[in-house]
Amino acid sequence: MYFTDRGIEELAARRGEEEVTLDWLAEQLRTFVDLHPEFEVPVDRLATWLARDDDDE
Repeated sequence: MYFTDRGIEELAARRGEEEVTLDWLAEQLRTFVDLHPEFEVPVDRLATWLARDDDDE
């Protein structure tokens, strides 16, 4: 398990039963980057990866 998996595990444990929209997720990511601009690049990369997840490689 990677160190970052702790946050992922907490997310699944606390909010795993919730249904959310992609619009909600996008807004949460924007808010996070506004509060933590040093994470703009990794958040952008994650969002791009999620957006293209079903593209052929």
